[in-house]
Amino acid sequence: MNEHRLRRSRALVLFVSAAATTAVLASAPVAHAGERSPGSGRPATQAALESVVDNGTPGVIARVDRGKRSWNGTAGVADRERPGPRRPGEHFRIGSITKTFTAVTMLKLEAEGKLSLDDSVEEWLPGALDHDGYDGRSITLRRLLNHTSGVYDILRDRGFASRYTGSAFLEHRYDSWTPDELVEIATSHPPEFAAGTQWSYSNTNYLLAGMVIEAATGKSYGEAVDRRLLGPHLRKTVVPGFSSAVPEPHAQAYSRLFVDAPDAEVYDTTEFDPSMAGAAGEIISTTRDLNRFFGALLAGRILPADQQEELLAGVDTGNGYRYGLGVRTYPLPCGTMWGHDGDILGSVTYAVSSRDGSHVVSLNENANWNDDEHAENVITTEFCG
Repeated sequence: MNEHRLRRSRALVLFVSAAATTAVLASAPVAHAGERSPGSGRPATQAALESVVDNGTPGVIARVDRGKRSWNGTAGVADRERPGPRRPGEHFRIGSITKTFTAVTMLKLEAEGKLSLDDSVEEWLPGALDHDGYDGRSITLRRLLNHTSGVYDILRDRGFASRYTGSAFLEHRYDSWTPDELVEIATSHPPEFAAGTQWSYSNTNYLLAGMVIEAATGKSYGEAVDRRLLGPHLRKTVVPGFSSAVPEPHAQAYSRLFVDAPDAEVYDTTEFDPSMAGAAGEIISTTRDLNRFFGALLAGRILPADQQEELLAGVDTGNGYRYGLGVRTYPLPCGTMWGHDGDILGSVTYAVSSRDGSHVVSLNENANWNDDEHAENVITTEFCG
């Protein structure tokens, strides 16, 4: 069970220095959108993409980077009203893959000596967890990043979730939220368990992590990510803040907005205020940028060795995979890969890499009602087929 399937079933019953980063990303292989290396056709992977569309998703794009060779595949349409193919180079919302960027930013802050993952939330955000049942002194930054904090997931709050369910989305799509407001809603519910005793995926963990990043840097979350990770080499990746637009080019995004019925209305969810997801899910990117980032990250070119070890120190989720700090394992028949996936209001994305970063695939579907197994089949086919 992957991350967004897990969230659907339990939550969305309803939803080194900056210069060093620049240097390591500059050394990563570069290939232009649409580039195909000689003899690099991937008919099995292309067929797997087409099966995603055959099973109900309007359109899907994928990019594979393996060594210096790149391949782009597409299937289906970008816009249901004006049919045209999806295109390499499109921007899309990456949902919970944002968590990887958040965790790596915090790990870089640790490497800079600005914080320690063993610091408590109370040290950085005094009073933020001052609610019955919570003890901010026992919840470390590490426990936020690996989801062992016990902090209640904001997406499980019925009042919050109802704003984005069915036609209510049309009224609330441009609502703006601060992380403090979202954390306040989440922690009005008791913790799910005592910190460090279990594992449970919670978006609130990463809202808190984003707040810690701001406290440690004196800058906004977006500025901190941009300075340490994006810079000039992930030019198409955007931390949108309160902006509801997706940069061009992009496909339209579609969702049934968590109404589980065969005849449920389909909504165009391309535009909405992403502050409802914040540091847990707001980032916009492209397949090229995701492959570049995950390839460099898994190859050890972004973090120092100590932080790289922390990144991959996964905990058993009880769901057949391990979760590190903003990354998780994908156990496949041919070996274990690492990456993350994300699902946010009409956009489903995967970014998965071999352990050494030499083979990376990312894909995006422009709808979030399809069964995850079809997207997962693309990943399995590419790595094992």
